[in-house]
Amino acid sequence: MTTRAGDGPLRRLVVLRHAKSAWPDGVADHERPLAPRGRRDAPAAGRALAEADCLPDLALCSTAVRARQTWQLASAQWGTPPPVRFDPRLYAADVSDLLTAVHETPPEVETLLLIGHNPELTDLVLALAGQGLDDTLERVRTKFPTAAIAVLAAHGPSWAALAPGRALLTEMTVPRGEKE
Repeated sequence: MTTRAGDGPLRRLVVLRHAKSAWPDGVADHERPLAPRGRRDAPAAGRALAEADCLPDLALCSTAVRARQTWQLASAQWGTPPPVRFDPRLYAADVSDLLTAVHETPPEVETLLLIGHNPELTDLVLALAGQGLDDTLERVRTKFPTAAIAVLAAHGPSWAALAPGRALLTEMTVPRGEKE
């Protein structure tokens, strides 16, 4: 049973936490790049989304270097990546900021990918999910590590109809790339 946020098409919000980042000396937080593990895990996240038939129509991505690199490596796994909007509001955002960005999504977008940071992404997923399949909610509550993917589903005439407690958390996965 899918929790309804109203009438309208099924919308999927795919939440992807950026892959593992490096901590180089003297580099500002916003400019931190992916670590070697992050460069392995980001493509694995892209492959996992393709295998789950969960490719987005649009991506919203934080402007932080590690988030942008996650997007580039994940989307390179797809034949034709969707449009992406790099939104500075998604860096150091709170749940309200994230939800505002989601609400602004055009109604023709049915699957939206949101790439950002913790703890805000965990808070967003838990705020939106009224229910979860299997143990998905508990797994997000326990830990939403780097490169984790959460998929929320809700019906609504537009993205503005997505409200706290009105989505179903259908999936939570943590893809990992293979060490070379």
